Amino acid sequence: MDPHQFESVIPRSEYRDFLDLADRGARQLHGRVIWNVNSTAQGGGVVELLRPLLGYARGSGVDARWVVISGNPEFFVITKRLHNHLHGADGDGGALTREEQRVYEGALAGNAAELVGLVQPNDVVILHDPQTAGLIDAVRTTGAAVIWRCHVGLDHGNALARVAWDFLRPYVLDADGYVFSRAAYVWDGLAQERIAVIQPSIDVFSPKNAEQSVAQRLSILSRAGIVPQRATVAPTFTRCDGTPGRVDRTAEMRQLAPLSPEDRVITQVSRWDALKDPIGVMSGFADHVAGRSGAHLLLAGPATAAVSDDPEGAAVYAEVDAAWQRLPAEVRRRVHLASLPMADTDENAAIVDALQRYADVVVQKSIAEGFGLTVAEAMWKERPVVASRVGGIQDQIVDGESGVLISDPHDLRAFGTAVAELLVDGDRARRIGAAARERVREHFLGPRHLAQYLKLIQRLDTRDRESLTRRRSRSPRPPGAH
Repeated sequence: MDPHQFESVIPRSEYRDFLDLADRGARQLHGRVIWNVNSTAQGGGVVELLRPLLGYARGSGVDARWVVISGNPEFFVITKRLHNHLHGADGDGGALTREEQRVYEGALAGNAAELVGLVQPNDVVILHDPQTAGLIDAVRTTGAAVIWRCHVGLDHGNALARVAWDFLRPYVLDADGYVFSRAAYVWDGLAQERIAVIQPSIDVFSPKNAEQSVAQRLSILSRAGIVPQRATVAPTFTRCDGTPGRVDRTAEMRQLAPLSPEDRVITQVSRWDALKDPIGVMSGFADHVAGRSGAHLLLAGPATAAVSDDPEGAAVYAEVDAAWQRLPAEVRRRVHLASLPMADTDENAAIVDALQRYADVVVQKSIAEGFGLTVAEAMWKERPVVASRVGGIQDQIVDGESGVLISDPHDLRAFGTAVAELLVDGDRARRIGAAARERVREHFLGPRHLAQYLKLIQRLDTRDRESLTRRRSRSPRPPGAH
């Protein structure tokens, strides 16, 4: 992906600094590979981050690569449990004992052997989230620098979060660097000099955020079966690699009747995850918006079978569907559930782009959130956003200026009132939307993100090599020897 695209969206001085940084980074990293390792190739915020960051790194001459680990169902049940605990939530209520460590380590053993065979001593390996933490010791034996990147966290650690920390800490301690999205997410017991706080970013040129004409978005939503509309143009978009794409697949819709072109729409786009609180969004709409407005609610998420590292998705969707069926018929007619096709990632992104641009108000009523990139995506599209004051969402939105924050995500009345007021006051909604786009431009684009990663790698490179060599000369601990 061509980094020169940013000339059109950031100030000229920042653009020149970015190109200079990219050039220096390419020279410093020549002959080295920057490996990124995570647990899925599609679905979720980590994927949204990796695709553009690797694309722009490669477009700048850096050999950045992405590999995805495999795992059995038991492994992903455990890592989803870790994910929920790191957010302070009980999840499935299961334990994190020595038996879970055995399953976790066993699933990673084959991945470790394959990865070690690819990595060379001067490479940099960035391991993302709990699924990959158990690879750190093995990768360190190659002599490569190892960074563990945790995308999830909790502003105030509770007992559940500490259980997850205790499970993961022995695997994580010897990483050369740790990256968190917020300072509040940093765990106790980690070496301060190895910690970096790097906020995520969005790619404004991707199919998920690229500009769409009104006719184009209507055509895309019509072809996807979400909004019945006579198309005047083809449902096309531009792929990440610059080639043409077209929406061909349809969403699975759960609804009594389709949306009409005249309907005002409130939209939340997220995984089918209890921490995103889709049932709370639906209840808040039914109890505190539906009676004050004729608007409709559209809850959209990925087709659950397509997200391999989220075993709870299908169960959460089933709960949402059951809650939808319990709504009074007159309210249920105005609530629409959309499971979006995932076979083509760029196609999915174009549909999400159209959904957010079509919305009058975008919401993200999460109970907990690592960062919540769907918020920045909607803000870039000048949508007024109502969201919970949790995690990284509160870093993105300045309350009352570039969005509306709900202090208590369980307060359905406050949530519904905020949404209803934006539907009524169009001038305020437009002001908030315009300010939202500028905030994203200033704080949440790729050049800043890439610059912070390069500075971290430079910091690792200048650290006392003798100390690193001494640490790496020790034999790695056998699995489970914590």
